Amino acid sequence: MRLRLPQERPAEPPTGYKIAYPVLSRDGTGAGFTGVSLGGGAPYRALDDARCVYGRRHRPPARRCDCGFHCLHSLTEALALTCAGQHRRAVVLEVGVLGAYIRYERGMRYARQRVRTVRVGSCACGRDAVRFADAGWGRPGWRVVAADCGGCGLGGAAVGFEEFERLAGDGVRVLPDRSGAVADRTLPELMAEAALLQARLDWFEGQLAKFSSSGER
Repeated sequence: MRLRLPQERPAEPPTGYKIAYPVLSRDGTGAGFTGVSLGGGAPYRALDDARCVYGRRHRPPARRCDCGFHCLHSLTEALALTCAGQHRRAVVLEVGVLGAYIRYERGMRYARQRVRTVRVGSCACGRDAVRFADAGWGRPGWRVVAADCGGCGLGGAAVGFEEFERLAGDGVRVLPDRSGAVADRTLPELMAEAALLQARLDWFEGQLAKFSSSGER
């Protein structure tokens, strides 16, 4: 006799949480996300269907495969993942689980999702973030972007949060953390910030020199 798991028919789509990296398309006309582990090489849109990363023809989530979108039940657990060194620049997504899904103790694996909100941490310097800036890496056709205070990212792609919401579409909301965690600074921190400001000044002077040289020709 083959045991069958109970089927759920919720009145509303279940809610889940996951970490991901926000991405911008190469031409700057679209925005999406890419995963941090399985399937990380295939960026997805705010509303998208899962595809089997192994190239099999079944529909995710297949029981004998790991394919499909993955999420956790707990926001606290998802936030905890961003403490790991390799995930410090990741954002936390709140998603609506659509289509077929398989429920596990800590989360779900499912066929279709809608990203509802994007929770953004602070800039790498510790200041509150005001935009997404080029993180220096990406996927084919997509640039990964990360939280930026507006002063640390030099060059490259950068968009404000409202613009990212527009590019992502489907009602996505970006919720930046406004903790103000760097209000009280130590002397070493202030010296480090002064060095960063000097580096930015040197960079701007170099750019101005290029324009001046072009104008003299």
